[in-house]
Amino acid sequence: MNIQQLYEFCLSKKGVTEHFPFDEDTLVFKVGGKMFCVTSLSDWENGKPKLNLKCVPEKALELRAEYEAVNPGWHMSKIHWNTVDFNSDVSNKMMCELINDSYDLIFKSLSKKIQTEILQLES
Repeated sequence: MNIQQLYEFCLSKKGVTEHFPFDEDTLVFKVGGKMFCVTSLSDWENGKPKLNLKCVPEKALELRAEYEAVNPGWHMSKIHWNTVDFNSDVSNKMMCELINDSYDLIFKSLSKKIQTEILQLES
């Protein structure tokens, strides 16, 4: 997966928007105004891409034990976020599953009203 594929994959999800809330390097994908995927453009340029993704705490620990590429979230809550390195032992398919899981966690945390608004926008 390259940065363009990541960009298209994230933006293909319902209600997703892109932002640079911290600086011009940190790309953040949000749904309903809440972050689900964070990445550094300079990390991609330097050949060491990684994503910060939300995760259920128990699963986060399991993933960290199973994969070398999965670590506690950098600059994020280490309980709820993982940093996942590309080009390691996590396949592109698995990376997509982790992005989907993060998106789903955030979407489900939104109020029913916001969820409905997002779903209606896409209809």
